[in-house]
Amino acid sequence: MNPLALLLVLSSVLFALGLLAVLTRRNAILVLVGVELMLNAANINFIAFWRYGPPDPQLNGPIFVLFSIAIAAAEAAVGLAIILMACRHLRSTDMNRLDSLHG
Repeated sequence: MNPLALLLVLSSVLFALGLLAVLTRRNAILVLVGVELMLNAANINFIAFWRYGPPDPQLNGPIFVLFSIAIAAAEAAVGLAIILMACRHLRSTDMNRLDSLHG
């Protein structure tokens, strides 16, 4: 099996685990971890296709990954802040209880 196929399999497994975490967990922090896993799987795909694809002198793959990591860090910070505020208000990180915060 070539290295590109191995990286794509790894990325698919990570994405599937992240999607499973997002769809099955009630804890808001674990949902956020699942989203981060899915973003990391996409980053692995970008780097794999950049590395094993046609030559790219502009380094578009790694630059896009760096922007993606920066956005993921900002998303995690904002998401954790929202979760902490909801946790202080509701005394729980259960996603089913967050619907009482509207209106």
